[in-house]
Amino acid sequence: MKFLEKYYPVILAFLSFLLSVYLWFNGQKDEGMFVGIWVPSILALGIFIRLVKND
Repeated sequence: MKFLEKYYPVILAFLSFLLSVYLWFNGQKDEGMFVGIWVPSILALGIFIRLVKND
């Protein structure tokens, strides 16, 4: 359980990346780009949550 607690933002970002690639190569390029910009947002949110927990 500690593994999921520590790495859930990375797992979610990777799943978002896979969904983005899937959409892109299935011809839905606009949707793929939209989902692709979720990756840095998810990672930034994960960093923010970790910093808030440490304070």
